[in-house]
Amino acid sequence: MIAMLRRPVVYVLLVLALLAFVLPAQAGEVRVAVASNFAAPMQQIAAAFERDTGHRALLAFGATGKFYAQIRNGAPFDVFLAADAKAPAKLEEEGLAVRGSRFTYGIGRLVLWSAQPGFVDAHGDVLKRGNFRHLAIASPKTAPYGAAALEVLNRLGLADVLREKLVTGENIAQTYQFVASGNAELGFVALSQVSAGGTIGRGSAWVVPRQFHSPIRQDGVILARARDNPAARALRDYLAGDEAAAIVRAYGYDR
Repeated sequence: MIAMLRRPVVYVLLVLALLAFVLPAQAGEVRVAVASNFAAPMQQIAAAFERDTGHRALLAFGATGKFYAQIRNGAPFDVFLAADAKAPAKLEEEGLAVRGSRFTYGIGRLVLWSAQPGFVDAHGDVLKRGNFRHLAIASPKTAPYGAAALEVLNRLGLADVLREKLVTGENIAQTYQFVASGNAELGFVALSQVSAGGTIGRGSAWVVPRQFHSPIRQDGVILARARDNPAARALRDYLAGDEAAAIVRAYGYDR
């Protein structure tokens, strides 16, 4: 009788061992502050991350400058995916991020975009013609894409000429809405907001050459409160992996 009972027990132990090997241990949650321009790709990455690791990423989207201020004031985020390299570096220096956890997850691309087909030409000469009432940009003070847009206008010698036509969005998401709704005929937005798979989805656009502005290096960092959170470490590793890289490139970012 004892010998007969041993075989099923062995089978159960084998099954439990296999499940322990296949299923992620201690699946948890990670709260992520994400720059607005990275919303679409990050939603895809978060879904793949949960599928592959069991960990769940809870996402909040907004302006990098505002997130930086909120984190300094104790906002309960575990990982910060910024639209620049400066904010994560500052948090690391201030002891609010885990030293050595900073990484680059993408290099952003700026695009001059209009929801109207044929409105923006392939070289951005529409800016010189000035036959529009409003040009939308994100706030240069809090949004790196806004700072890059201002660099482009200065390089073209048009910053003063077009100053009265500028409409400033709180972040790049609001800037996109100004243009998508038609409240501004055109605007500088993130390429990731208007393209997928290398194709502009609607309207017309000029992809700004890289040399027209400083590189929009987008860094992430694990925040100090998540020092011992395995889900935060897992997300950092996942963002550095091949599957996340493929999604990032599909939305027009460089890696």
